[in-house]
Amino acid sequence: MQAEQKNKNGRIYPKPVLAREVKRYSDNYIDQKRAYGELGHPDTPSINLDRVSHIMTSLHEDGNNYVGKAKILGTTMGEQVKTLLDEGCKLGVSSRGVGTLKPQNGVQLVQDDFYLATAADIVADPSAPDAFVQGIMEGREWVMTEKGDWAEIDFDHAKKTLQEARRSDFEDKAYHAFNDFLSKIKNL
Repeated sequence: MQAEQKNKNGRIYPKPVLAREVKRYSDNYIDQKRAYGELGHPDTPSINLDRVSHIMTSLHEDGNNYVGKAKILGTTMGEQVKTLLDEGCKLGVSSRGVGTLKPQNGVQLVQDDFYLATAADIVADPSAPDAFVQGIMEGREWVMTEKGDWAEIDFDHAKKTLQEARRSDFEDKAYHAFNDFLSKIKNL
């Protein structure tokens, strides 16, 4: 989110208004693990759980900008977001809220009654100029393949498989997880 700057919708969010709502949203939603966002930008402030793609994990001030982190979920919409990112698509984010606007010098100034419903929905064309996603894939490591190329491997999958294994079949699960990992490296 960006304060004190005209966005594509012709709106300016005053810094004090945005700061107040980010604090309230962080306290009541991010800190409570309820800060959901959707793929697409619905017309209402309500969260549609069947459209949730991610959850915000942090949101902090950076000058007049508010920068956040989100975890993409394993929901239907979250999987769609993962596919788009894996395919190299450039996605944006857009906040969603309600409140009144006051025309001022050719722009719409967001008023003190602004209520932030969600800090970030995932969209194709965000209204804030710098609101594009910079994805970071955690739990991934880079390894050199047999061909001498670098490839990204998901170690978390193998780790999770081993952690979920019962003691009685641990050796068998470990063997299959390790072979699966080796086959992925070999096929690169």
